Amino acid sequence: MTLAAADLDELSRSIADRLYVQVAGWHLYLGDAGLAQTLAIECAARLDQGAEVCARQALEAVQVPIGGGGTRLPLARLVPAGQLRDLEDVLQPFC
Repeated sequence: MTLAAADLDELSRSIADRLYVQVAGWHLYLGDAGLAQTLAIECAARLDQGAEVCARQALEAVQVPIGGGGTRLPLARLVPAGQLRDLEDVLQPFC
């Protein structure tokens, strides 16, 4: 499923303000980390699979460079479990 540019921007904004990575007790929102648009694009490509599958697969697909880019981790490993449910809630209206 593809989203119109305006819908993709809306999805990106929703993700940017609601989802975060958690490192050592610190929360870094995806908008501040520059990851919201990338996650929105990955989600848009999977919306036809439903919110639950889409959220899980998109979080695994986004690779986050760590320590200057020498190591990359899936975004799924950096977000708390509750954030998966939040992403599903964000995606539901788009599915």
